[in-house]
Amino acid sequence: MTVPWLSVAVAVPLLGAALAALLPARLTAAPRLIALGCAAVSALAVAATWVRFDGGQGMQLVEEVEWIPALDVAWRLGVDGMSLAMAALTVVLFAVTIAYGVGPRPMTRAAAALLLLLEAACLAFFLAQDFILFYVAFDLTLVAMYFLIALWGEANRRYAALKFFLYTLIGSLPVLLGIIALYLTSEPNTFDMTVLAADPAVRGAGTGATLIWLAFFVGFAIKTPIVPFHTWLPAAHVEAPTAGSVLLAGVLLKLGTYGLVRVNLQMLPDAFARYALPVALLGLVSVVFGALVALAQRDLKRLVAYTSINHMGYVVIGVAAAAAAGGASRAGELAVDGAVFQMVAHGVVTAALFFLAGFIASRAGTRDLDELSGLMRPMPVYGTLAALAFFASLGLPGLAQFPGELQIFLGAFAVWPAVAALAVLGLVVSAALFLRALQRAFLGEPAERWARLPDLHARELVALVPLMVLTVALGVYPPLVLDLIDSTAWLAGAGP
Repeated sequence: MTVPWLSVAVAVPLLGAALAALLPARLTAAPRLIALGCAAVSALAVAATWVRFDGGQGMQLVEEVEWIPALDVAWRLGVDGMSLAMAALTVVLFAVTIAYGVGPRPMTRAAAALLLLLEAACLAFFLAQDFILFYVAFDLTLVAMYFLIALWGEANRRYAALKFFLYTLIGSLPVLLGIIALYLTSEPNTFDMTVLAADPAVRGAGTGATLIWLAFFVGFAIKTPIVPFHTWLPAAHVEAPTAGSVLLAGVLLKLGTYGLVRVNLQMLPDAFARYALPVALLGLVSVVFGALVALAQRDLKRLVAYTSINHMGYVVIGVAAAAAAGGASRAGELAVDGAVFQMVAHGVVTAALFFLAGFIASRAGTRDLDELSGLMRPMPVYGTLAALAFFASLGLPGLAQFPGELQIFLGAFAVWPAVAALAVLGLVVSAALFLRALQRAFLGEPAERWARLPDLHARELVALVPLMVLTVALGVYPPLVLDLIDSTAWLAGAGP
């Protein structure tokens, strides 16, 4: 009997969330143990799927159980290279985040339940091959993250949580309309994403296809977020607890760009090709705007938040270039492979940066780069890992974000040389802002009040070191993820 590993990966944290929430209050150590155990099982299930995965076969290992037969709604899970890469990223980031914890120690029942619910929802979203399951998972992530921010965030946490929830909930409504439209235009009517991707229901770039494409695009653009839909992100990051910022940047932002590839590019390729240049220009604005605004920040957490807008702009340019060039073309393959690789690399590197921002805030009581100084002296391990994460985020060769950005630029240059050339300016500004931050806060003599700051302790190292190892591994050996993605196996029909 074959073990349904994908269902195990989703169901175990979901059941763990219910168990953690119902535990007696006197069992103070149990919530963290349950959370760690469920995260470990999910990670093992994704690893088992990776072992069974055949990189040349597109969507595979599909698990299906009827749910609402009259509407052809089912529990459908499956993997291709992109979804498996995102599932692997998800289980890694949740494992290290749960190991670090959220809120007071020991971990409360509510914290454990919300983290596990969020992990189950994210995995269900990336693995879903049924649009109803896809949408339910998309909305569940909003609920779990809302409470993580509202319960354990900083002074303005309720405002930030409400703004995050309202923006992303409003963004989910056009996605629902798009799903309904695709269902009604398919023949026979189906919510099966595999069927719709293999034989898109809406061909061409006429009014109907354009409206459906636009509905999905608006929802995913808010989730990514792309300028001008970005205003919820800095507030949410700054007010969220460290664990919330890590998961928001590392996993939840990828729901938007994943949707752009899975739905807009795969299922509505002709409409996307028609509007690819405007989308690329929005990505370019995000790249430049995010980098320039980050350059002006004094708060390390806010700086990293704006660099996320910058980096997700590169992903959007890559996806748009793939739409314009055609998924089966060499330029299209380069662009979309680079975009998916950048999603994984950004998740790893930015999660590390938010951990670093949280660690210094817990010690120094501030993240203000103008107040901090000489941190490398009292905290050499922290300073070294911070420098490595800074260099990775600015795109230094040999570290995680360089391979994806290089492929995005190569693919985009073949389609829009001017857009690609202007996007390179974002790298220059990113280098300036991270080197400036490194010089201001880490080099030189420490002020007297920072001279005795303790270096990283074991719990922080357990959370941070795996991410730094992956940062180097992905930069030195990109085929670790690129061979898995293999867009030629699942994107051949996309594009003109």
